[in-house]
Amino acid sequence: MTRADCRSRLMEVATELFAQKGFYGVSIRELAQAAGASISMISYHFGGKEGLYAAVLQEQFACFGQLDDIRGQAGDPLAVMAAYLRWTIQRHRNNPQLLRFYTSELTNPTPCFAAIVSPAIASVIRLLAESIEAGMARGLFRRDLHAVNSALALAGMVNYFFLSTLATEELTSHSPDQDEELIRQYVAIFTRGIMADGGVAPA
Repeated sequence: MTRADCRSRLMEVATELFAQKGFYGVSIRELAQAAGASISMISYHFGGKEGLYAAVLQEQFACFGQLDDIRGQAGDPLAVMAAYLRWTIQRHRNNPQLLRFYTSELTNPTPCFAAIVSPAIASVIRLLAESIEAGMARGLFRRDLHAVNSALALAGMVNYFFLSTLATEELTSHSPDQDEELIRQYVAIFTRGIMADGGVAPA
C-alpha cells in the first residue's frame, strides 16, 4: 500500500472497529492487523491510537458543520424544526455508524468528548433553543416553555427513532420513503401535542 492508501485503510478499519467496540475495546494491535499495516504506521499517520480515534470522530461529526444552513432559516421557527429533523434523518441515513459513536461518547466519554462531541451536540441544542425562544417571543409558542428542555425533547424524539430501529422495525416503518411523513408527525406532536381538540389533560 502507498502511504495514502494505508491512511485511508486505517481510517476505514478504525471506523468499523471503534463503532462496534468503542475506543476502550479496541487495541492498537487489533487495528493494525485488521488494516494489514504495522503499528508504526498508526503512529506515523495519527500519532497513536488516540490520534486515530480523534480523526475518526472528526470525520463522523463533520456533518454538524451543516448546521449553518439550518441557521439561515432562523426567521421561521417551524422551518428550523423541520430542517433540523430532515438534516438529522439524512445524517443517520448517510452515516449509520455515527449514532454508535454518539451514544458511546455520551455514556462512556473519552478524552475526545470535550473537544469534538460536546461542542457538536451543544451547537444543535443551542440552535433549537434559540429558535424556540424566537417562537416564544413572537407568540407562536407558549411563553412558559424552557427552551433548552424543549430542544432536548425534539432532538430526543428523532434520535431515538434511529436508536431503537432494531427493537421497533416490526412496529413502524423505517423506510426512507416515510421520512417526510415522519417529519410532519414530529413537528405536529412537538408543536401541538397529542391531545385532540377539546381534550382535557388529567390534573
